[in-house]
Amino acid sequence: MLKYTKMQEAKGLGRREFLKLTGVGALALVAGCAKNPVTGESQFMLVSEEQEIALDKQASPYQFSNDYGAVQDAALNKYVSGVGMHLASTSHRPQMPYNFRCLNATYVNAYAFPGGSVGVTRAIMLQLENEAELAALLGHEIGHVNARHTAERMSKQQGLGLLVGLGSAAAGAYSSGLGSLVSQAGGFGASALLASYSRDDERQADALGMEYMFRGGYDTEGMVGLMEMLNAQHKSNPSALEVMFSTHPMSSERLTTARAAAAGKYATSSDFKMYKERYMDNTASLRRIASVINSLQKGGEAMGNKKYDQAETHFQAALKTSPKDYAGLLMLSKCCMVRDKDGQAVKYAVRAKNAYPQEPQALLVAGLTQLRNGQYEKALVDIQAYDKKLPNPYMSFFTGLSKEKLGRKQAAAEDYYKFLQKVKQGDEAKYAYSRLVEWGYIRSQVQVPAGDPYGSLFV
Repeated sequence: MLKYTKMQEAKGLGRREFLKLTGVGALALVAGCAKNPVTGESQFMLVSEEQEIALDKQASPYQFSNDYGAVQDAALNKYVSGVGMHLASTSHRPQMPYNFRCLNATYVNAYAFPGGSVGVTRAIMLQLENEAELAALLGHEIGHVNARHTAERMSKQQGLGLLVGLGSAAAGAYSSGLGSLVSQAGGFGASALLASYSRDDERQADALGMEYMFRGGYDTEGMVGLMEMLNAQHKSNPSALEVMFSTHPMSSERLTTARAAAAGKYATSSDFKMYKERYMDNTASLRRIASVINSLQKGGEAMGNKKYDQAETHFQAALKTSPKDYAGLLMLSKCCMVRDKDGQAVKYAVRAKNAYPQEPQALLVAGLTQLRNGQYEKALVDIQAYDKKLPNPYMSFFTGLSKEKLGRKQAAAEDYYKFLQKVKQGDEAKYAYSRLVEWGYIRSQVQVPAGDPYGSLFV
């Protein structure tokens, strides 16, 4: 057993440093082997189930907000959740705190966090033809959770170090102008938890998805239909599935395997139903705005190619049909910001905030567009409200900047100092540090300690 002794202390290795250096090794000794809930076999695992759930709770809200939150159609969300919870109850880990939601994002994708939070975009829902295909999609994601694919990958890569700072997307925003940040605002939640699965992971998730479908009373031809759709989309419009395929590798082999399993191992599932009519009834409201989602997809693609005039045209077309579409309003606000149409950017961000008061991303976009537009009091209110819902270290910089512009130097200095305790690199850190030096809160021309470049210099 590892022990801390006076010898380590004499060598300059303090108790805290000793514990930090030996922590991973001790954890490996305690939790290095765990039984896989699917296979029953021993696997190398440094992440406990409690940690999976905690990481999920920490990261998933940011990603869901990045995808413009759950659709405001409560009936549709209830339907998706009902299908997901039914499948989860048949899985190898029914005790996990699953939650399922249909998201406002307009790109084709579905994903799961390790604690059981699952999101499917409204764009992929439009591509499905029946409830069995939805069950296949959700069953696949539940499979990733049950097989602990994310936790396994994190363990192999000394996983606790995989987590990235949620505010990293804001680096360089101040010096280069807020437009670049606003164009991707809400992206703070994308993390290593959604990194790419291996082909073996995908095969296993497919197999588990079919197993859960069968247990749940669905015709496993739904998995075949899902694979056929994804393969067809990949061939005809690969850019539409670019994000999905970056995390869920697709191959014709997966389709072939699904067909074989449906015809062989699960042949008796043909007695079960596909529930096409039930799916169509529950997704009717979504299909009514299919043209809106299509226009937003085109606008998003144009934004990605920096064709901002075309993007604005597509966004305007979508909003003409659906004036209160939350994602559309925010997309147009970001587009206007990039085009230096600050007044228009503020207008659409505020409209988005009013259209969906519970969803945080609009607060962030409104706050940053107002900051750039010189509406510092309003910016401060919205940025603080966003930070309360989704805490982010970079918000201290933006509240500090707002207060500075309002002439509240002492309050701005306190926010800049708070920011520098967590972020020590990048243009924002340089700006905040220079202000504290200029205002006399930090002694200038002092050797900066390597481990604490800001804190010990604060007067």
